[in-house]
Amino acid sequence: MTFITVRDLGPWFRRWPAASVTVAAALYAGFFALRLTTGGPSDTTSMFYALPIALLAVTFGLVVGLAAGLVGVGLVVIWAVVDHVGLTPVGWATRVVPLLLLGALLGQAADRLHRSEAERARLNKAAHWHRQAAEINDSIVQGLAVAKWSLEGGDLDTALRVVSDTLDEAHTMVSQLLRDAGLEPGGEHATSSLGALSRTVGTRS
Repeated sequence: MTFITVRDLGPWFRRWPAASVTVAAALYAGFFALRLTTGGPSDTTSMFYALPIALLAVTFGLVVGLAAGLVGVGLVVIWAVVDHVGLTPVGWATRVVPLLLLGALLGQAADRLHRSEAERARLNKAAHWHRQAAEINDSIVQGLAVAKWSLEGGDLDTALRVVSDTLDEAHTMVSQLLRDAGLEPGGEHATSSLGALSRTVGTRS
């Protein structure tokens, strides 16, 4: 069983953040050119900057969302300087505040959602390993219990056979767990040791 990360399951802008930056840059450039070439000061063309701001905020979170909002504000300032546009305080507020709030609020929401998804993935993974550990424990304990009863009954051959079978099963299960975990360092040694012990018991039986 292989684990699928939150990143693998996420939307396209989370899976390919570089594409998100490219698209956002293209939107900034296109809307800035549109602002410079069409309409007048009363137009709300600058609100188109909300699109790249939203894209960057949901892709990267709060910090980048705020930075994206500041980029939008900077483009508004450049437009006002280039076109010699004089805006009132209210005019500036209506153009600046929404862009900054959008980047901050969407970025914060994206961060919280990402943390929630990561925590859910962590809990699912922990539950999986708990189930696997319980299965291994049950299998080994039951096998050893049978071997103990056989020894108490004087049946040495059956006890050795049960111990050998239990070790083989434990070896198989541990090997699978290590493969699921990406074969962590030391895993091959651990599983080979179990296999060697199992073969030793089998030889003695």
